[in-house]
Amino acid sequence: MKSRLVYHWLLYVASLVHILLVPFVLAGSILLEEGTVISFDDASQSPRILRNTSILITNDRITTIFDSSNPSDVPIPTDTERVPAQGKIISPGFIDTHKHGWQTAYKTIASNTTLAEYYIRYGEFSQAETVFTPEDIYLGQLVGIYEALNAGVTSILDHAHSTFSRETASASLNASMDGGVRMWWCYAFHNISNGFSLEDQIENFNELKKDERLGESTVEVGIAYDGFSTAAKEEVQSIMDLATTSNISALTIHYLGGPWPRFSANSPKLLHDLDFLNTSFPIVFSHSSFITPEDASLLRQTNQYISTTPESEMHYGHDHPTTPFIQDQAALGVDTHFTYSADIVTQARLWLQSTRLEFFRQTLNRWRIPRNSPMSVNQAFLLATRAGGLALRRPDVGVIQVGAKADIVVFDGSSPSMLGWTDPVAAVILHSNVGDVEHVLVNGKWRKRDRQLVLKEGLNMSRDEVEGKFLESAKRIQEVWMQTPLPDLEGEFEPGLGVPYADVDVEDVVRGNGTGY
Repeated sequence: MKSRLVYHWLLYVASLVHILLVPFVLAGSILLEEGTVISFDDASQSPRILRNTSILITNDRITTIFDSSNPSDVPIPTDTERVPAQGKIISPGFIDTHKHGWQTAYKTIASNTTLAEYYIRYGEFSQAETVFTPEDIYLGQLVGIYEALNAGVTSILDHAHSTFSRETASASLNASMDGGVRMWWCYAFHNISNGFSLEDQIENFNELKKDERLGESTVEVGIAYDGFSTAAKEEVQSIMDLATTSNISALTIHYLGGPWPRFSANSPKLLHDLDFLNTSFPIVFSHSSFITPEDASLLRQTNQYISTTPESEMHYGHDHPTTPFIQDQAALGVDTHFTYSADIVTQARLWLQSTRLEFFRQTLNRWRIPRNSPMSVNQAFLLATRAGGLALRRPDVGVIQVGAKADIVVFDGSSPSMLGWTDPVAAVILHSNVGDVEHVLVNGKWRKRDRQLVLKEGLNMSRDEVEGKFLESAKRIQEVWMQTPLPDLEGEFEPGLGVPYADVDVEDVVRGNGTGY
C-alpha cells in the first residue's frame, strides 16, 4: 500500500510540475484521437482498456486522457497536431531492461552459438576490445537503437560493456544520446587486457557524467559491474563507493546461479551481505536463471528486480527454471540483439508461452488435465511495460496515465495480422509484429511516424549515411570474426570449480543421411 501511495504521489508531482512549467516553455501538443488505449488500473493492478479515447500530449508528458465522445469539455491548444487513431491500439512504450547495444555488427554470425562460446568469442573479454574502433561502437549502438525504436521499444537499460577505452566509452554514450531513445546507460567497469585500468575507467566515468548534453537528453548514466564475487575487496569497495556518491540512475549486474560458476555468486544474497542491496537506486539482476528462494525474498524486501531475457536464455543455454517464481519482481529484456530481434513484444510472447508450457507440463505429468491457463496475456503485457518502469523506479514510464512520460506506441489494428481484434492486449501480445507499429513517441517526440523512423533533431548524418557507414563497419568486423577459429571448449568452463564442458545431443530433421544442421 505504501509503495502504491508513493507511486501516485510521484505521478501527481510530475504532472503538477509539468503543468506549472508549461507556460514558461515552448509548448508542443499532440492529440491522438479516438483510439483504443491500454491504460492501467491502479485498483486491480492490471491493464485498463479505454475505447474511443483521445490522449493529449504536451511537451514530454501525457496531460489529458478523455472520452472522445465528449471532446467539448477538454481545451485543446489551437496549434495541436491531431493524429487520427480510429481502429488503432495505443500502448505504452515497451521497456528493455537488459541489452548490450554496441554488438549490432555481429548480426547473424552467432546464430548457433552458446553462452560458453559467446563469453570467449563475442563478449567484453574477446578480441572486440582491440578490433572495434570508436566509430564502430558509435554506429553499432546507434543502429541498434533504431532497431529497437522501430519495434516500439522506447526505454532501454544498456549494460554498456564496450568501455574498452575513453574513446569507445564516449562513442557509446554519444550514440545513445543521438539515438533518441530513453536509456539508462550503465558504464561497465571491468578488468580488460589492453591497459585501460579500473582507475582509468573511474576517471572516465566521472568525466562522462559531467557532459552537459545529458541534462537535455533522455539518457541517464548508471553503472554495470560483474566483479562483486570475483574481484579484490578493494576494487569492489571502490565501485560501491562510486555508486553511492555519484547519483547514478541504476546499477546492473549479471547473475545466473546454478551450474554457471562465473556468475553464480553475483546474487542478491551476496550484495545483501555487502550491505549493498537496499540502495537508493535500482539494482537490476540480469537473467537470474537459477534464482533461489532466499534471493527472491531479498529482492521483495528491498524492491529490487531481475531482468529475464527469454530468447537469450533459450538461445544460449542459460535456462531459467526458477525465474517464473519471481515474476512479481521481474521485467523483460533482450540481451544480445545480434542473435535475434530487439522486439520486446516477441520476448513477452516467448516468455508467456514457455511459462504456460512449463506449468501445463507439471499438471500433465501428474496425469491431470489443465482446466485453466497459468499465465495471461495481461501479465505478459505488464512485464513488457509497467514492470520495466518499476524495476527502474520510474512510475511515470511504462504506463499511459495523466502525468506519465509520453512514451507511446500506436499499432495499426487493421493490419492483416491484427484485423478482427476485440481484446487489444491479446492483439498486441499474440498477433502483432514489428510491421504493425505505425507510430512511436519518446518523451513526446516522434521517433517513428507512419512506419518510418524519425531521426533525432541535430544529427549530422541522414539515415542512409548512418546505415551505409554501419554496413562498411559490420563487413570489416564480420570478416575478422569469420577468420578467427572457434574457441576450444575443453576441460572445465571455470578451471578448478568442477563444471566441465559437455556435448549436447544434436537433432536430426532430415530423412536418410545427414541431419540438416
